[in-house]
Amino acid sequence: MISYVKIMGPPIHDAIIALEKIAVDLPKTCIMDHAILENVSKSIASDIGGWFDNRGVIVPIERCKDIISKTGESLGEYDFYFEWTTKPRIDDIVMLIEKIDIAFKQIGAMYTITTK
Repeated sequence: MISYVKIMGPPIHDAIIALEKIAVDLPKTCIMDHAILENVSKSIASDIGGWFDNRGVIVPIERCKDIISKTGESLGEYDFYFEWTTKPRIDDIVMLIEKIDIAFKQIGAMYTITTK
């Protein structure tokens, strides 16, 4: 299952970084966003830790190997997704929404989330 996030309004860059920070602490997920997608063949493929470090996101070494989605699932009209490695419970999805709500309130962004 995948939880797709569509960011509604600025600051989109800050919102993407906030979502990346949330993902670090969600070991049951891997992620994809447009910035990662556009740079996979460049810095990310050779140095995932360096990519996140340059964006101010601290990723533990053990998370570097599984944080980026490898399924090739399309982002489509969305800006970001959390791909669940196991079927999420309702509580998992609610917890993700709460984390996004808190992070986005601090930066003034709005979003929609769709889990399929």
